[in-house]
Amino acid sequence: MSRVQNITIGPGDTDQRLDRWLKRMFPHVAQGRIEKMCRKGELRVDGGRVKASTRLETGQSVRIPPLPEPGQIETRPKLSINNADTKLMQSMVIYKDDHIIALNKTPGLPTQGGSKQTRHIDGMSEALCFGYEEKPRLVHRLDKDTSGVLLLARSREAAQKLTAAMRHRETRKIYWALVAGVPTPYLGEIRYGLIKAAGHGKSGEGEKMHCVHPREVDRTDGAKRAHTLYATLYRVASRAAWVAMEPITGRTHQLRAHMAEIGHPIIGDGKYGGSGQENLGDGWGAQMGGDISRKLHLHARSMTFEHPFTGKELTVTAPLPEHMERSWDTLGWTEDLAAKDPFETLQ
Repeated sequence: MSRVQNITIGPGDTDQRLDRWLKRMFPHVAQGRIEKMCRKGELRVDGGRVKASTRLETGQSVRIPPLPEPGQIETRPKLSINNADTKLMQSMVIYKDDHIIALNKTPGLPTQGGSKQTRHIDGMSEALCFGYEEKPRLVHRLDKDTSGVLLLARSREAAQKLTAAMRHRETRKIYWALVAGVPTPYLGEIRYGLIKAAGHGKSGEGEKMHCVHPREVDRTDGAKRAHTLYATLYRVASRAAWVAMEPITGRTHQLRAHMAEIGHPIIGDGKYGGSGQENLGDGWGAQMGGDISRKLHLHARSMTFEHPFTGKELTVTAPLPEHMERSWDTLGWTEDLAAKDPFETLQ
């Protein structure tokens, strides 16, 4: 066992997650041990309790409790990347340069590992090295069943700059969805706050976000403000609509919870729209039946941001996934029908 250590964060490590910094310093320490040390308050920053995701700043002091020597702890084996996974990962690449890789994430594939998740983008990102020694780093996430643009950084510096841009809301993300009913007004904003409601079982299965009226957010413990723009692009009578959404904030399940709260859940969203409820034209129900897939119809269509090194504005656009493409074809829509910026009048 090592002794207690206190390490001061230098300029080269600022804005880095605590767990990633610690893994770089002590590669033999497993993620599970890091999270346990955080939960028990053994791992501290400037004397305070922290989470594994806490971001470090220059000059902070990290207290590290005694750690086993490398030979005393079993290193978690790397997820093996077979040929099929390599082919899948590389087939999702829609943009690549020396600093950034953008994927069109397939629905059903988690971004990161979690409960019972052993196959995910982060674990298979070694397939995206393309000659680099380090695998690319995730800079944001998409829900497991959401498809579309997902950015990875090919260096620590690129990751820091992209993460900072997202935290300061210097990026634009536009999502497409098929929703139950037709939102009115056709162009609007949703400002309900969000609070996490506990799920059931030992691991909190089924936890979801509940909406809080804007006037009640500051008086509701744990609630966070959330802001979504939406634009109704096309409709099928009163039964369903193609909606574009721009999340101004980036809360968990924000778009799904917001659309359900205004009475227009996203088709295929059993968590927020009722898995067994069929949309009969009354503006509710997460299923349409017929030829429309039961999968979630939510797609991260595009992301616009300033390139971290060239400084030029870059927009990455992802084609619809197969199940949404089939739904669009059934409803008589094509991707080129959408305005380049459906929120232009709200800017």
